[in-house]
Amino acid sequence: MSPHSPTAPTRRFRLPLAAAAAAALLTFAALPAHAATAPGPGNDVSWPQCGKALPTGQSFGIVGVNNGLANTTNPCLGTQLSWAGTSTGGTGQPLVALYANTANPGAAGSWWPTSNAYGGTTVSNPYGECTQGSYGAACSYMYGYAKAYDNANIRGVSNPSSYMWWLDVETGNSWSTDTVANRADLEGMTAYYASIGARTGIYSTATQWRQIAGTVPSSSNLYRLPSWLAGANSLAVAKRKCADAPLTAGGKITLTQYVSGGFDYDHSCI
Repeated sequence: MSPHSPTAPTRRFRLPLAAAAAAALLTFAALPAHAATAPGPGNDVSWPQCGKALPTGQSFGIVGVNNGLANTTNPCLGTQLSWAGTSTGGTGQPLVALYANTANPGAAGSWWPTSNAYGGTTVSNPYGECTQGSYGAACSYMYGYAKAYDNANIRGVSNPSSYMWWLDVETGNSWSTDTVANRADLEGMTAYYASIGARTGIYSTATQWRQIAGTVPSSSNLYRLPSWLAGANSLAVAKRKCADAPLTAGGKITLTQYVSGGFDYDHSCI
């Protein structure tokens, strides 16, 4: 019988003050705690969302800098960067990140490099000298470097070194049948972003990535980049995909994407 029960004799002893305080603490600790609300997903947007309502309440925002092709500019970039700046945070992702379209078009492109010089710099090219009429790894590396340079310098991105840049690697854009040349292209992009102090990651699906880039060796600057996996159709599936194999053996999955209600949503795995 509790000493404070209405039926207990009033002459029963009272708990010492310290003991009473301890009992109160134990009682408080036993009460169910209110669980903190986990942050929601982020969203990614680009030119297809121009002039349309954008998601609200996103924990982070990822904005495409191009207009569907690697050599174009998203006409709504400024507006969408402002939208991303309203992100609420709470995940391991930066509040605002960027993604860039990639391609390796060779002779099909409107421009192709003819040397190792671009942007006033002679680039140290691990694949040798890019020469006119060559569509192998050396010129592919320079094409990727040049498109990354353009993204950072002529698209309207202020302080490009402060952003995480995701490389959007999809079969819908133009690629060589030579996976070594395609990897060189992406390595050139990564090298330029690294030269300005920016971080880089890879967005793709496992199937598309294998078709375009093949198996990435540990000597490549792509090897340890984080992966952003597409292909989920719900938040539950996106969460499970955090346990999938990363796109490169030295990296890890930090983001997964799913589509819902006409929007691209992104789940942070970190």
